[in-house]
Amino acid sequence: MQKEEIKRLFESFNDKRILIIGDVMLDLYLNGKVERISPEAPVPIVTVGNRFARLGGAANVAQNIKALGAEPVLCSIIGDDLKSYNFFDLLEEHRMLGNGMVKSKERRTTTKYRIIGNNAQMLRVDDEDTFNLTEQEFIALREKIDTILHHERIDGIILQDYNKGVLTEQLIRHTISVANEKNIPVGVDPKKNNFLAYEHCTLFKPNLKELREGINLDFPTDTIDGILLGVNALQDKLQCRMVMNTLSERGVLIQETLNGKRTHHHIPAHLRKIIDVSGAGDTVLGVAMLCLVGGIDAYHIAAISNLAGGLVCEEIGAVPINKERLLKETEKIQ
Repeated sequence: MQKEEIKRLFESFNDKRILIIGDVMLDLYLNGKVERISPEAPVPIVTVGNRFARLGGAANVAQNIKALGAEPVLCSIIGDDLKSYNFFDLLEEHRMLGNGMVKSKERRTTTKYRIIGNNAQMLRVDDEDTFNLTEQEFIALREKIDTILHHERIDGIILQDYNKGVLTEQLIRHTISVANEKNIPVGVDPKKNNFLAYEHCTLFKPNLKELREGINLDFPTDTIDGILLGVNALQDKLQCRMVMNTLSERGVLIQETLNGKRTHHHIPAHLRKIIDVSGAGDTVLGVAMLCLVGGIDAYHIAAISNLAGGLVCEEIGAVPINKERLLKETEKIQ
């Protein structure tokens, strides 16, 4: 892609509306210095310097979509508790609407507490419920999704799964079915529980561990040809257009099936000073989905989203991608 094409792509993000469905979280951070070990137990003492809160899970995908200039439409179930007020305050702070959210008295707002010492995560505490949607929750969320899909313009859908119970097999299949009827592309960040429920989605983004566990197939992972054995098996099962397999320090592998022909590309990782990988997968899928609805080819979808994932790993916590920085970095690798 030439620089002018890249600029037009990034400008096109401003006209897009992306529906994000999945598990939302509240990320709370205690950040400080470690200078001594506790006399009570062999653990480090973190002297807190600052506290901050971030949107996590599917909500982090939404804030990445927002940061790129597009409009996110977030749909999920959240607890009817005090933490939900913190969550909605953050949505408002990021100028995102919460009209696709459903409050439920039957579950807690998923909250992750992270303790950071000397720029390294020392401990994480999870406060959450992970059971599947109740029938009442499912009906309420499905109605929200259907209302949006039938009455609003949606350019793409992201299903962001963290195994917290929102993306049940029933909700997954219903959403993909409606999306395909309306010719809306669907991008997926899966987890193990319903890994093979995403049949006929558009773009499926597992990491290597999820790929191996999800298809229950032993294949070599030390070479790209070996990994492609797993990717081929997955595409056969899901009948999806693209599989984008993130490979950590080895970058990303994308394979596309068009008109019965499969082509793949391996994009190596860029050298980065990795501080925190939290939320990198959310950024990768958000960028990939906007590139997909922007109409570019599979190679550049993978290359740009791979670049974005590396950039957010240079900061503490789940942070949205900086659009201008991503644009400049993309222009360098054109």
